Amino acid sequence: MINSIQFLTAGESHGKALTGIIEGIPAGLEIDEEYINNQLARRQKGHGRGGRMKIERDRVQILSGVRNGKTMGSPIALMIENLDWKNWKDIMSVESSKQASRVTLPRPGHADLAGVNKYDFDDIRDVIERSSARETTMRVALSSICRKMLEDLNISLFSHVIAIQDVNSAFLFDSSKNLSDLSRDVDESPVRCLDKNAEKNMIRAIDDAKANGDSVGGQFEVIATGLPYGLGSYVHWDRKLHAQISSILMSINAMKSIEFGNIDAIRNQTGSNVHDQMHSESGEIKRSTNNSGGLEGGMTNSEPLVVRMTMKPLSSLVKPLNSVDIDSGEEKKAHKERTDSCAVPAASIVAENTLSFVLADAILDKFGGDSMKQLIAHYKLTAKF
Repeated sequence: MINSIQFLTAGESHGKALTGIIEGIPAGLEIDEEYINNQLARRQKGHGRGGRMKIERDRVQILSGVRNGKTMGSPIALMIENLDWKNWKDIMSVESSKQASRVTLPRPGHADLAGVNKYDFDDIRDVIERSSARETTMRVALSSICRKMLEDLNISLFSHVIAIQDVNSAFLFDSSKNLSDLSRDVDESPVRCLDKNAEKNMIRAIDDAKANGDSVGGQFEVIATGLPYGLGSYVHWDRKLHAQISSILMSINAMKSIEFGNIDAIRNQTGSNVHDQMHSESGEIKRSTNNSGGLEGGMTNSEPLVVRMTMKPLSSLVKPLNSVDIDSGEEKKAHKERTDSCAVPAASIVAENTLSFVLADAILDKFGGDSMKQLIAHYKLTAKF
């Protein structure tokens, strides 16, 4: 459903490298490896991450599509080396390897059992390597290019964790607050939470799960500000912006639900108390509330876009659950794979950047331009707020 911008990722969790291509980015966008690396570094943080993040130091290489610090309008190719590959050369060999041991015990909640049956594999490793959330590393790298385009149009992105297990944050987003300050403060939190009391309890919940060989999930919000009226459309089902956002964000590993706006009010109150009433202020139409989360009729309405996502506890457990061997049919404990005890803070960064794909595409669809100079000129001339 993304039209102007297309992207593709490739690579296995323990292969040589992750690669990606994105096309449709206008010429003249200023971008460099350091900007992308900053977003990659944010993804690697968060209390509850496992041993893999101690090995990897994700650094992108721009292979094509950028010259002298600016995009060329051609496809942009990126690569990120997997430093851990040196420990997996035999298992992940492209050539036939007698040393590659098979994995035959599927993990409940993972892609393992469905994957081996779909593709007729006899080794679950073939499923594990591509279904791993390691793929989101390249997705963050590619989407950060879209993020930079949005920033050049004064569109900002922000995310924060609102729950870990049964610990809930009391922080409520206020559009009058400085988003740069909020982003700095939330990135300094080990769980990306702006409620200090909840932060302590979230860390405790993660530590308890880790001590028990278990995992915990949670919720986070992603917010975009500075959006104009009319991104998306009501005229066809596949042009509705919330449908496009749902499609791409729900493709992130371990996501179980997505919500827009103030779901508590939408679920529990009557229409007269939910819908965002309008009033005139200095000749402009303003809203008293933003329960709709910045979307009406599948389009942005110039209010902050508010998306809330729920992530399940990770399926790879240090103390594995009951399983059945796909070879012997024997009941055994599931395969153990290196894992995190909680990845909700990291997932909020993945979602924050991944949202950029849809928003940048919607901007190009509405305002057009083969270069950033053209896009900015069209945007300044016709965008309504």
